[in-house]
Order: sequence, then C-alpha cells, then structure tokens
Amino acid sequence: MISVDPPQGKRDVFLYIVKIKLQDIGQSPDYRLITHQCLLPAAAVGFLTVSSVITMSAPFFLGKVIDVIYSNSTQDLTSSLTALCALLSGVFLCGAAANATRVYLMQTSGQRIVRRLRSSLFSSLLRQEVGFFDQTRTGELINRLSSDTLLIGRSVTENLSDGLRALAQASVGVGMMFFVSPQLAMFVLSIVPPLAIVAVIYGRYLRKVSVLTQDSLAEATQLSEERIGNIRTVRAFGKEMLEMKKYDGKVDFVLDLAYKEAFARAGFFGLTGLSGNLIVLAVLYKGGLLAGAAHMTVGELSSFLMYAFWVGLSIGGLSSFYSELMKGFGAGSRIWELLDRKPMMPFNEGLVIAPEKFKGALEFCDVGFMYPSRPDAPIFQGLNLSVPSGSVMAVVGPSGSGKSTLVSLLLRLYDPSTGSIYIDGHNVRHLNPLWLRSKIGTVSQEPVLFSCSISENIAYGAEDPSSVTQEQIQRVADIANALGFIENFPKGFNTVVGEKGVLLSGGQKQRIAIARALLKNPRILLLDEATSALDAENEYLVQEALDRLMEGRTVLIIAHRLSTIQNADAVAVLDQCRVVECGKHEQLLQNRNGLFSKLMEKQSNLLRSRDAAMSTP
Repeated sequence: MISVDPPQGKRDVFLYIVKIKLQDIGQSPDYRLITHQCLLPAAAVGFLTVSSVITMSAPFFLGKVIDVIYSNSTQDLTSSLTALCALLSGVFLCGAAANATRVYLMQTSGQRIVRRLRSSLFSSLLRQEVGFFDQTRTGELINRLSSDTLLIGRSVTENLSDGLRALAQASVGVGMMFFVSPQLAMFVLSIVPPLAIVAVIYGRYLRKVSVLTQDSLAEATQLSEERIGNIRTVRAFGKEMLEMKKYDGKVDFVLDLAYKEAFARAGFFGLTGLSGNLIVLAVLYKGGLLAGAAHMTVGELSSFLMYAFWVGLSIGGLSSFYSELMKGFGAGSRIWELLDRKPMMPFNEGLVIAPEKFKGALEFCDVGFMYPSRPDAPIFQGLNLSVPSGSVMAVVGPSGSGKSTLVSLLLRLYDPSTGSIYIDGHNVRHLNPLWLRSKIGTVSQEPVLFSCSISENIAYGAEDPSSVTQEQIQRVADIANALGFIENFPKGFNTVVGEKGVLLSGGQKQRIAIARALLKNPRILLLDEATSALDAENEYLVQEALDRLMEGRTVLIIAHRLSTIQNADAVAVLDQCRVVECGKHEQLLQNRNGLFSKLMEKQSNLLRSRDAAMSTP
C-alpha cells in the first residue's frame, strides 16, 4: 500500500490528492474498480481538452463565416454559408457534449475525493489518544470533517477543472491573437502583467482571511454543538438569552470576515472586469485603425475581437480559480495538521495473549499519573495495588482521589506518567490496546448510550454486533433486570433511547449498560458505581446477577455503598495520590483511626439521618 503523508505546503496539495487516489487503487482488489479509478480523471481531462479546443476554434471559424458573407457572390453565398454553418453546428454540438461530460466527471471525482478525505480524517481522529480529545473541541473537529473537506474537494476538482479550462482558453486565445495579428496582440496584452501581480496579492490575502473564517466557523460550531447537546442544562439555568448572545458574537465575527473578503473580492473582480472591457475597447480602437489601413480584413478583426473577449473571460475565470484555490488551501491547513498527527499511543499494535493463558491478574507498580490537560495536578504518586486473578477488589476513597482514573488506566485510555501496570505479568504498554479492551467489560458511573434502539445499544458490547441474536439480547437484559421495563415500552427493544440515552431514566440507562457489559462476557470486569442509580429492590436483583457474572473473573469495583464493599475479597482505600489501606473489609473496620473506618462511619450516619427523616410524620 502506498503511504500518504499530508502536504507540508500548498505546492504539495495536488500530489497529496494523487496519492489518495493511488491509495484507493492500491487497496482495491477489483480490476474493474482500478480501471474505473484511473480512467475517470483521465477521461475528464480529455473531454476538457476537446471542449476547450472547440470553444476556442469558434472565433476563427466565425471569422471565416463573416469573410464568406462579405467576399462571395449571391449565388455562391447560399451553398457555401449553408455547408459551413452545418459543419460548425455539428462541431459546437460535440463541444457541448464534451463540456457536459467534463463537468459530470469532475463533480463525481470531487465527491469521491471528499469521501476519501472524510474517511481518512475520521480514521485519523479515532486513532488519536484520549488526551487529544481532552484538549480539542468537538465542534472544531466536526467542522473539519464537514465544511473543510467539502471546500478542499471542490477546490481540487470542479474549481481545478474550471481553472484548467480557463488556462487552456487563455493560452489558445493569446496564441490565436498573435496568429491573426501580432501587432494588435502586443498592444492589447500589455495590460495582463499588472493584473497578474494584483491577482497574486489578492490571493494571498484571501487565503489568510479564509483561515480566519474557517477557524471562526469552527468556534461557532463548537459553541452550538455543545449548547444544543446540553440544552437541558441551559434551560434549567435559564441561560438561553446568554447563549444566544454568545453565538451571535461568534457569527458576527464571521460576518465581519465575510465583509472583508467581499470588499477585497469586489475590488479585484471589478478590476478584472474593467480590464476585460479595456481589452475589447483597445481591440476596437487599434483594430479599426489597422482595418482602415487594409492591414486586416473584417473577418480577421471579428475573430480577433472574439478571441480578445474569450481571453478576458478566461482571465476572470483564472482569477476566480486562484481565489477559490487559496480558500481551499486555507481550509486545508488544519486538515493537514490532523492527518499528519501521529497518536501518542498505539492503536492496533502489540502483544496478544493466548486465550488459554489469559487469567486477568492486575498489578499497579509505583504508578504516577497526571492528566495531559492538567500536568501540574498529579492524580497518583507511587501507587501500588495487586488484584489476583479471579478476585474482587473494591476501591474506595474520597471524591477526587482517583478511583475512576484506575478504570481509565486499565482500559489504557491513558498511560502512566511513571511506573507500570501489568496484566498477567505483561506490561500493558506492550499489549495490543484493541485486544486488551475486548477482554475488559466496563459499566461507568454515568453510562452513555447511543441515539439508536435499545437492542442496538446492548448488542454494541459484542465483538460483532451484527451477529448477535435477539435471544442473546433478551437473556442479558433479563439478567441485568432490564427486561421488565423494556417490554413495557410500546416498541420494546426497538425503542430509540435518544441522544446519550436522554429518554431513559438514570437507573434504566445503567441497567442497559450492565446488559451491554454482560453480552461482552469479559475476563476483566470494571464497575464504576454500577448500581448507584438503582433503588433498593433493583440494586439487590442486579447485584445478585453481577455476583454470578463475577465468578471466575477479575473484578475491580469503584464503590461507596457498604453492601457492595462487604462482598469484595479485598478493599483498597485511595487517598493522597496512593493506596493508604488495603485488606479485608472486616480488618479495615477494626482500625478505628483508619480512613476506611471514617468513610464507613460517615455513610452510616448519613443512612441513619435519611431513615430518621423518612420515619418522621
């Protein structure tokens, strides 16, 4: 497969697009598809050449028609004019068909390039480490995937086609102008060099404005995506007017940039339009003098005038092509950075342990960690913890002590800053991350569901969701105590849960998340307050199911409730960036001055206060 390195500068963009096309071909085993990928761009260029040649031959032949009209006698005029016009009609029809085919091929080729760019960018984003997303705004990434890729695809296909057409017409037109009258051509084209200098200056300015515009659009997209996604929070605090004002400020800045671009564009295209009119006026002035002196025929002057007109149009087309290309480069600068970024953690590389040898023993050795977005706030320093294979370890501690971070480290969403984590004696840095996560089941404190059906959300836990049967889904839902409320819905398992499961209650979402983990049948189970949103009755039923699920598996439970802790084989207490206590539940309670005893005492007092409040009439 051909490696594709994103371009470092604007001169490499076309080479990059060519490499993308070659990569598509290299990945395709279908000979017909390979031929299709190669022939379409070549055919588009061929049709472009045909249509441009026919278009630029028109003024020459039309000049001949005028000469026939003025030079032939009345008897010969009809036959000669009929034959010539019939021939030109056929030629123009072929040119129209070639031009239409060119447009179709270029547009479809552009859509394929946009599709490939979006696919490559999305794949690159999903390969990035979690720390990258901690520091990058979601709205910005969405804007790159949507509008920026479309702008680039349009710049290097449809816009490129129009630019090549304008270049070909301008080149042929200038050549024909010199062929018809070199003296008149030199006089007329003296206006082109100053116009080219202005075009370069304008293009550079437009590229700079385009970068600012795309960045500003990304900020506006980020704001709207985040506020709409959290509309319940916005509404609960009554901040609709504030958010409207913030968004208006973002789009007002985009509008200001659009005004600047429109002002520059108006001045530039006004200048090019004036130049085209001056060219035509110069042709009429100088050509009239030459025709009057019998140095040119009327047909030659007419041909020259039409060529000058086409050259003027082509110069305007080149100006538009250059400005759109600069906008494409401006939009592409951020995409190149994302495509070129190498993830800090491997995506699908490393050791895979044979199933019969994988036991699931966990060990944290002198682990230190701080989040990449908060390098000055250590979470762990010298943390040591051992979880034997097949045992249940409960982890407790004050809020912010790093309990949930243990889950993130085991899933290898992050790597320790210092120290190592071992699974069955293998450093997790050496294990294949995709394989490792396939062997770990997790239910988080705040489970997030996808905006699809309940059945699809549960099946997501399987290695191949498409192969999961409805019977398997119903079985794990029953074990997770979710079958009852699911069947009460009018559409049952086909009920759509809404974005992030917003149409379900907290307890319902958590039970679906538990069913999803059950379907995965993992060797290692990570439960981050998995029963925290359940009432007493459902907690008992789900805990009973989890107890059966935990048999023979290595389980790490992030817990506060006494009922969860006392059933664990051991309890680890986190505080001050490390494990301060570890042992059996009963042993830790005997240490009255220990942190575990104090935490349990606070929970007991809280429960007594709640019971007393409920019993008060």
